[in-house]
Amino acid sequence: KERQRAAEAAGGTVKTETGTGEEAKTEAAADAKGENANAGVKSKKKRKKKKKKNGDQKEPEVVMRIIGKEHKSRGEKKRQTYPPSVSLPDMFPNGLYPEGEIMEHPGDFNTFRTTSEEKRAADRMQESMYNEIREAAEAHRQTRRYAEQFIKPGMTMIDICQKIEACSEKLIRKDGLKRGRKDGLKRGWGFPTGCSINHVAAHYTPNYGDKTVLKEKDVVKLDFGTQINGHIIDCAFTIAFDPMFDPLLEAVKDATNTGIKEAGIDVRLCDIGERIQEVMESYEVTIDGKTYPVKPIANLNGHSIGSYQIHAGKSVPIVKGRDATKMEEGEMYAIETFGSTGKGYVNEDLACSHYMKNFDAPFRQLRSRKSKQLLAHIDKNFGTLAFCRRWLEDQGQKGYLMALKELCDLDIVRKYPPLCDKAGCYTAQFEHTILLRPTCKEVVSRGNDY
Repeated sequence: KERQRAAEAAGGTVKTETGTGEEAKTEAAADAKGENANAGVKSKKKRKKKKKKNGDQKEPEVVMRIIGKEHKSRGEKKRQTYPPSVSLPDMFPNGLYPEGEIMEHPGDFNTFRTTSEEKRAADRMQESMYNEIREAAEAHRQTRRYAEQFIKPGMTMIDICQKIEACSEKLIRKDGLKRGRKDGLKRGWGFPTGCSINHVAAHYTPNYGDKTVLKEKDVVKLDFGTQINGHIIDCAFTIAFDPMFDPLLEAVKDATNTGIKEAGIDVRLCDIGERIQEVMESYEVTIDGKTYPVKPIANLNGHSIGSYQIHAGKSVPIVKGRDATKMEEGEMYAIETFGSTGKGYVNEDLACSHYMKNFDAPFRQLRSRKSKQLLAHIDKNFGTLAFCRRWLEDQGQKGYLMALKELCDLDIVRKYPPLCDKAGCYTAQFEHTILLRPTCKEVVSRGNDY
């Protein structure tokens, strides 16, 4: 009716009521179809968006702060999944694993090494060994990338350690003892996963029954190792969720990188320690409104690494000292530094979890049958590599504590309790494994994260 009146006022023709009704019905139907079509387009768009959301399985964001970038290895043919499920041979089908960071040896007395044909030939002779070391390093890089993604406050420390160990075991393709060898595993873990919290600087991994939970204001040192044919990768990093700890992490990371830069063939160990101390003490950190100097932990050191031997005899200090021993060609070192807001000195404390058979263990007559059985088990499963009580229990060992004590008392096995600064302080650690090749220095465990 309104349309009719409007047409009459304009002087147009007036349609009949029947026509008007039919026209109105036709227009109403068309409008309804248009609305239905629009609704259909919108619902399709929503469905597409839902499909996209379901199809994109994004990796969780890294909520911790280790001050680094996303990991990407050179030479990958296939990307790793989350959690890791692609084996390293599938990612590197040619069997050649990526080099670490290549650096020149410091000092004018080492400049000839980059062009010497003799040193290049010596380098080529060790290529097979280098590739095994790089494979172990790649397994470590991918495991720690996974750890950086899943670790969150509220998790128990046992869950964190077991996830890391399961991932590294899968990537390294742990397969037990190599037949005909008596000196350890062919490929597997290098040592237990350390997850020392706050004032505990090193050598803490939870025993079964330990219900420690990671908190938002904790500073955690994650230190774990991988090995192939006894070539151990010893590498560690610190994570924190609160940005106020960033200066502490930066100080220790900078000190470790300084130690790596200063290390090289014919370099004195005391000179490395002096430079590390100088860099670390140039930092300070403000925690809850109070400013603390960052101190190097004087009685913790880096160390040389031997075949199936995590501590091979030489120590790399992180403070000024008098040890004029020099690094030598072909050696491997773990360059690690520890910074603290406390005393800068650690003592043994808390329940022990880390153990290792003495590399030069003397022959001793064992009294109990259980001690003999436990020693045979250690020889078969760990050799001279470090182990923890959790691993013994996972392998079915029961009632072994008295036997383990007897082995320790006789110096066949040595215990390594947690190392702690004063309660209430915070400690941080960064560590890399370096290889002193004849032509260059290779930081084999270097990644994009640190």
